[in-house]
Order: sequence, then C-alpha cells, then structure tokens
Amino acid sequence: MEHYDVCVIGSGSGNSIIDDRFAGRKTVLVDASERFGGTCLNAGCIPTKMFVHTADLAAWARDSTRFGLDIAKPGVDWPAIRDRVFSRIDPISEGGRDYREHLPYVTLLRGTARFTGVRTVTVTMNDSDEEVSFTADQIVLATGSRPYHAPIQGLDNPDLQSLIHTSDTIMRIESLPKRLIILGGGAVATEFAHIFSSLGVKVTLINRSEPLLRQEDHEVAAAFTELLSHRVAVRLRQVVREVEVSSRGGILVATVDADGIEYTYEGHMLLIAQGRVPNSDLLNLAATGVEVGPYGVIAVDDHQQTTCPGIWALGDVANRYQLKHVANQEARVVQHNLLHPDDLVASDHRFVPNAIFSSPQVASVGATEQQLVATGRPYLKGVQRYSDVAYGWALEDGGDTICKVLVDPDSLQLLGTHIVGPEAATLIQPAIQAMSTGVDARTMARGQYWIHPALTEVLENALLQVAPDPR
Repeated sequence: MEHYDVCVIGSGSGNSIIDDRFAGRKTVLVDASERFGGTCLNAGCIPTKMFVHTADLAAWARDSTRFGLDIAKPGVDWPAIRDRVFSRIDPISEGGRDYREHLPYVTLLRGTARFTGVRTVTVTMNDSDEEVSFTADQIVLATGSRPYHAPIQGLDNPDLQSLIHTSDTIMRIESLPKRLIILGGGAVATEFAHIFSSLGVKVTLINRSEPLLRQEDHEVAAAFTELLSHRVAVRLRQVVREVEVSSRGGILVATVDADGIEYTYEGHMLLIAQGRVPNSDLLNLAATGVEVGPYGVIAVDDHQQTTCPGIWALGDVANRYQLKHVANQEARVVQHNLLHPDDLVASDHRFVPNAIFSSPQVASVGATEQQLVATGRPYLKGVQRYSDVAYGWALEDGGDTICKVLVDPDSLQLLGTHIVGPEAATLIQPAIQAMSTGVDARTMARGQYWIHPALTEVLENALLQVAPDPR
C-alpha cells in the first residue's frame, strides 16, 4: 500500500495548502468534484458575483429614468452572459488541475475518499470502479459542503429532473425560464433572485420563515425583505408540501402557510436554495475517531486539528460560517501547522464578516442587536440612512437603506456593524478593521479624514451618533 507524508482531501481552499515548501514531502491530493478547484471557483462566490454584476447593470438600466436618462429596454443574451463567466472560470479550473497533475511531488487522485482506518484512505476513482488505498501521516479534510433541500414529495419525479436545479447547476442552464420559483431565504436564494429578476425572469421566492436573511440584524433583515419584495414575489411563512408536473409542462409547487392555507405556484424552473450541508458524512469518519458536532460540522480545536491527532479540517466541513474567506484563513493556519509542528498558530474567528450580493447588498460583522438584547449586554446604537448623506442623494436612495453600528457604552468599542444598501460589502471594511485592531468608535470617527461626499459618510455619521465629537 502506498504511503504519503501529507494527504489533502478537497481541491478548494485545501488545494492552496500545497506549495513548494512541500516539495520534500510525498503528497497526495484527492478531489471528487467534476470540476477542479472547489465550490467558490466553479459554482459559488466567483461565478455568482460575475452574474451579479451583470444583473446590477441590467437593473440600473431599467431604473435609469430616475436619473433623467432614457435608455432603451435592455436586451438579454443569456448564452453570452453565461459564456462570459465560464469561458474565464473553466480554463482556470482546468489549468489548476493540469498544474497539480504535473507537480513531481504531488499525486492527484480524482475520486471520492473515505477512511477505512485511522490513517488509511480508500479512493473510488471517478472514471472507473477502481479503488486506490493508501496511508498518510498527516491528513487534511477540506471536502466542503453541498446543496441541501428538505424532503419534498415529488422531488424525485423523473419528469421534473430537467426543471429542478441547485446553485451547482442553475448558472449553466441553456436558456432563461420565463418563471422561476426559488425555495429559500438566505444568501444563495436572494442573490439568485436578484440575478434572474434583473434579467427579466419573473421570480417567486418561497421561504418558511420571516423575514428573509433572518440571521442578520432584525432591522437590516426587515429592510432587505421589504426592498426585495418590490422586485420579486416574496412568499413568507410557507412550507412546500409537494411538487409535480403542471398541465403545461412546467412545475407546480404546492405550499401551506402557518394558518393552514394552501397555495399553488407554477413555474418553468425550480431552484432549491435552502442552504448547504458539510460533506463530513461521506468520509466514514467513524473509522478514525474524529468527532462530528451538530449539523455535520467536524469538531476542531483552535489549530484546526480534529480529535484524532494528525487529522486536520478546514472550511465548510469544519465551521459554521461557510464563507470562502474563512476557509482561506483556516487553510493558512493548517499550512503553517503542517510545516511548523513545534510552533502551532491558531485561527482567529472573533470578527468574521459576511456579505450578501443581492440587491440591495447586505454586510455584517459582530453581534446583532437581537443577540445583545438576548444576552443582556448594554449597547449604544447609531443608525444612518443612505438618503441623508450627499452620495445617497446621488443614488436617489429611497430611504430604506441603512448603516447601523452597535457600540459598548463604556469602552466605545464596536460590537457590531450592519449595512443594507449599495456597496455594503465594501463600506463595512473599515468597521472590520477597527474591530480587529481595537480602534474605538470615537477614534475611528474623528481620528481620520472621511472623504466628502463619498458613500463612506454613512458609516462616519452612524459612528458620530454613538460617539459624538466632544469638541
């Protein structure tokens, strides 16, 4: 049986661990996915944001009369939009695979890995029934996550399979549907609702809870739900009972609300975007002694080491965030700890930011107001509307978009920042930096220049509400 010094399972952030510093170590990289490079590259962060930018342009063109412009109704060439994205991404994926295949110190195995012993891995190859087994001293689990859906009657109907998609497949469809039904109310569901509605698709978004983005700060979630409802048919507090083929060859989705009232929606395509689940269940971790916590998340310590010495885990399979920037940071930690076993470093998950690239954008870091209330922690709150700063006027903002800061009343340290509005993902970065470096709200607000009339004034003014200039 072949033996390796290092084994990495997963070609997303785990792939970035292997560089020339491992040239003296015999290394194997195992990847089960159809496309090399992980979810972010092939079906997640990067392609979706390329589609989002196109959607932003289309939405702006349709709304341009607010700015005194008369732009003809934009046409939509879906194949051109799709191919612009994947003609760039697919070569990167293929190039990454080719690079790994030709590294002299790395063996690339394309197949599904499972443990058959504490240090023994068996890979079922993608292109055959062949199984390859090996042992390794250090093993990194970076297998990511996959789309989840609640059990729904009729979902396995073979006549519906061409009409049902997840985030893994929806971006590569041949043509746009006239009507799209989306199940879910989180980041994936709302981003695709923005993409397809901006391209002229009539979108119905069905979610079992209220509001959308319910993990966000309550004011932000409520504002976002209201704003998206202007463009998308949002149906909240409804549970899907069944799907079936419609009389016109589309798909019927039957739901029931909290009061027992039943509804039926008809579409030409269904997108299931109800979240993602870690791929830990595919690894047969029972053979290793690696503990798995709630929701299938592998238990790790601050160094990303599992409960089995020599086995490490990172990314979606090992944290609750399911964010690429967290997986990348954890990969750097694992890389260092593999190279320097006598000088271990720890991951820092104190201030993990999150952004949702729907319309409007949403970004957050730190505690929400409802979390502070639940724990009884005192706080000061500042809320600045985009519509009350100069660049908000330039955007013709309607008054529903806000920047909200939550601050400790004694130290004036930021406890949380939450933004719903244009460029939220960029505007929040100074708050992330302040929280990470310990800069208080007053120093942040008055210890630097803020460009006028830049959109960053929404953050400056929110800070001044809780930490006014004493002079």
